[in-house]
Amino acid sequence: MKAKDLHNIPDVQATPDARKLAIDKVGIKAIRHPIQIMQRIGGVQHTIANFNMYVGLPHQFKGTHMSRFVEILNAHEREITVETFKVMLQEMVQKLEAEEGRIEMAFPYFIDKAAPVSGVRSLMDYEVTFVAQVLKGQQCFAMKVLVPVTSLCPCSKQISDYGAHNQRSHVTVTAHTGDFVWIEEIVDLVEKQASSELYGLLKRPDEKYVTEHAYDNPKFVEDMVRDVAAVLNLDERITHYVVESENFESIHNHSAYALIERDKKSA
Repeated sequence: MKAKDLHNIPDVQATPDARKLAIDKVGIKAIRHPIQIMQRIGGVQHTIANFNMYVGLPHQFKGTHMSRFVEILNAHEREITVETFKVMLQEMVQKLEAEEGRIEMAFPYFIDKAAPVSGVRSLMDYEVTFVAQVLKGQQCFAMKVLVPVTSLCPCSKQISDYGAHNQRSHVTVTAHTGDFVWIEEIVDLVEKQASSELYGLLKRPDEKYVTEHAYDNPKFVEDMVRDVAAVLNLDERITHYVVESENFESIHNHSAYALIERDKKSA
């Protein structure tokens, strides 16, 4: 194709659409990119994130320009941080001429933990998602952290002559923040409310400790969400939150689930 013909390629996506149906979200999903996340202990952690990037498409446009999403992502090369993540949202909305937009960045985050008795150190990984969006002219940021813990059944402990069954639990906190909050702060908050936190490596004295600690702190799934929510209510940096808890891998042939959502601004 001749160079002069490149300027005459039709832009089909920019043509009008007569169906008069706006699209709430249109964009790209599951594109991986390296990122850097600040650590509470200092320095940064290098990890890989899956990005979802969307904008709202007005009814009069046939389509959006998918390539521009990737261009925005690659423009930041390896320097994507929390702050550049928020800048990317503004760039995306402006370049795609949209009034609303949303970027989701999901990644594994590793925390170095010491076993409770022996002190032996190991890494635990947590699923973290950052969400930034422009909605009705307002920009907001939320951090979602999934924290695996152990919960011991209060009913099982009460009715048994000895022992009690426990299960793995996933507690997920989605916090809308008005100020900076460390990932580690959310993890610490959840783990302190659990029957027992998890560790990557335990010696026998540690196993004895976590078994007895869980036995002394039985929690229903309802207890978990209420206890975590009670602490979140005290943090003025968090304006809106969702707490979810799911118990699985127990003696029951089902999962137990509970959720609390609160908008502290309207409370």
